[in-house]
Amino acid sequence: MAPDLPVRFVTDDYHTGGEPFRIVAPGAVPLSGTTVAEKRVAAIASEEVQLARRLLCSEPRGHADMYGGFVTEPDDDGADLGILFWHKDGFSTACGHGTIALGTWAVETGLVARQESGTRDVVIDVPSGRVTARVAFCDGEIRDVSFINVPSWVHAQGVDVVTDRGALTCDIVFGGAMYAAVRASAVGLRVCPADLPELIRTGRQIRDRLNAVDAAEHPSDPRLSGVYGTIFYEDVDPSERTAAEPFEGLTADGAVHQRNVVIFSDGEVDRSPCGSGTAARVAQLTLEGRLPEGEVLVHDSIVGSRFRARAVERVRVDGHEAVVPEVTGTAHRFGHGSFVVDPRDALVPGFVLR
Repeated sequence: MAPDLPVRFVTDDYHTGGEPFRIVAPGAVPLSGTTVAEKRVAAIASEEVQLARRLLCSEPRGHADMYGGFVTEPDDDGADLGILFWHKDGFSTACGHGTIALGTWAVETGLVARQESGTRDVVIDVPSGRVTARVAFCDGEIRDVSFINVPSWVHAQGVDVVTDRGALTCDIVFGGAMYAAVRASAVGLRVCPADLPELIRTGRQIRDRLNAVDAAEHPSDPRLSGVYGTIFYEDVDPSERTAAEPFEGLTADGAVHQRNVVIFSDGEVDRSPCGSGTAARVAQLTLEGRLPEGEVLVHDSIVGSRFRARAVERVRVDGHEAVVPEVTGTAHRFGHGSFVVDPRDALVPGFVLR
């Protein structure tokens, strides 16, 4: 343990569709750099910041699938806050479920004003760019939050990869991070808890084997290169929709209804439908013509939670035809933590068991 690691971390703990997001207020750790993207690079190289991340992610304070972020200053006056996303394996470039949680947190902590009705944009600088959490109010309470993402596009189509479950082709899609999109049936699996161990194992293989051949090089920012996760998806049969509806007020009324699970980083599992992964799927389905422009993708998770998403604009980025996705969900605070460090504790910063 670094001798200057803080002895206490105060956090607000939220979940978005079941996926945790541990929020650490500004000042907990030193974050150098002018922009959030620069702070991410500096954090990766900082022993102190890495130790703090590991402390808050690892057991006994966290677990193998923990997620959170250090709140920091925005890049400029055009945003309300900045955020440095983290998980057990490092610092991610984008996090949609975290953005939805931050919009809720900003209102509930008074950073932005609560309204009786209408919407209020919470503008957030993240490593992949500037995003918006559009908070919708009803009778003075938060109804839901829509995450307006960075432009998203199909990076590559029909990419071959060989797994222990056979050879397949996948598409690589950018939604703030690079994802390999794979129909679950292509590897003989379903998006269900019973198949999760094989989904994790196969998702890791796909990510690692694509990264071994540099299959996902970002066209203008090498910090965003590399496959971050594998999205396994399947269509939801109309007969299944009634049982799932309504989840958190988000109905199954959409042009496309799918279920997915994202295996990201080194085998972590997103319990939510994955915000940036959903943005990537909106881009893919829209640009393929399966999701008419402005129509809704209903995206369910492996635990039954739900996002609704659509493309709100078409743009071009680095030569790619792209869309600006909007992803709507809800987040709820479930805890307020004060995590301490005992200097006599030999297990600081912690450990990870799966």
